[in-house]
Amino acid sequence: MASPRLGTFCCPTRDAATQLALVFQPRAFHALCLGSGALRLALGLLQLRPGRRPAGPGIASASPATSARVLRAATACDLLGCLGIAVRSAVWLGFPSFVDDISAVNNTDVWPAVFCVGSALWIQLLYSACFWWWFCYAVDAYLVIQRSAGQSTILLYHLMTWGLAALLSVEGALMLYYPSMARCERGLEHAIPHYITTYLPLLLVLVGNPILFRKTVTAVASLLKGRQGIYTENERRMGARIKTRFFKIMLVFIVCWFSNVINESLLFYLEMQPDINSSSLKQVRNAAKTTWFMMGILNPAQGFLLSLAFYGWTGCRLTLPGPSKEIQWDSMTTSATEGAPPSPGGPQEPGEGPAPKKELPGGTHTSDEALSLLSEGSGGSTIEIHIASGSRGGKAPDSLPKVQGTP
Repeated sequence: MASPRLGTFCCPTRDAATQLALVFQPRAFHALCLGSGALRLALGLLQLRPGRRPAGPGIASASPATSARVLRAATACDLLGCLGIAVRSAVWLGFPSFVDDISAVNNTDVWPAVFCVGSALWIQLLYSACFWWWFCYAVDAYLVIQRSAGQSTILLYHLMTWGLAALLSVEGALMLYYPSMARCERGLEHAIPHYITTYLPLLLVLVGNPILFRKTVTAVASLLKGRQGIYTENERRMGARIKTRFFKIMLVFIVCWFSNVINESLLFYLEMQPDINSSSLKQVRNAAKTTWFMMGILNPAQGFLLSLAFYGWTGCRLTLPGPSKEIQWDSMTTSATEGAPPSPGGPQEPGEGPAPKKELPGGTHTSDEALSLLSEGSGGSTIEIHIASGSRGGKAPDSLPKVQGTP
């Protein structure tokens, strides 16, 4: 799992609360982390197999949308973070004498401490970057609907994500291990900055993403109403599906990471007590141990559960998903011509083409592309809006746009 306590494990002198978590069934805990991390890696490789459906015939596969790149980067960070958890737990289980040297105060072998600090920093950096990428996804979803995003924004996302993740991780480690590892964790002044830099990106996602998702859903509803001046049933269902996807994303984050917040709060409470072994604190100790094991299961499961939020169970099938349900909705141009009165000149001759359609103000194709970019971010997500290639340049589309949902 990903916890700032991993960094404090490398200190020869530890506080009582950290020692409580470290010595509670260590082999069972690391076996659990190794199993959950390995399972996530296997499922991740299964999801990255070739043959996944493209985002749609109207989207150029050579130039994926920014939201798709953000999701790929977040998935890569999650997989690499799980790899760090699996390797660290495997070493803890397979080389107990190597791990015991980490706690030696006057040990001349520096490699155990280097591995401990390096693996803890690796896990913190990758999961911090994953959180930043998911915050960028929420920002990009809102900007796409507001028509303020573009391919150039991916560079800004890279700079913000990797820059802030590296800055916070390195700063937290320096504050924890200053002036040396032999003196780290002598007081809360060393540990608190490390814990803040670890949980700041997570708290940003838990607080900031729901606000951005809510603004995006409101903007989607306004965009759909602006097509024809009414909110049809099919458009209402499309907006509800986007809202459901955002709800699933936040539900996964709360399920997978709220145990970390609870566990850290309990351990901090125990640290402030003069004697954590007193009988009055037994329930608190049991709760801290329980949430500690829950973290080992739920933290690596984040990527798999998020994949279910986007793809459903089709993301785990070895075969390609079957045909999906299609909900047709009329674009504003089509509805405007269907509702128009007959031409004053009477019916047209068979050889004549249809009367030219007037493009209503509001940018139908622009709004179609914005919604397509929003739904495209998951590749084979629960919502796909396919734009016909002939719908550009003011030309009437050859086929109606389709809202495609998994059965």
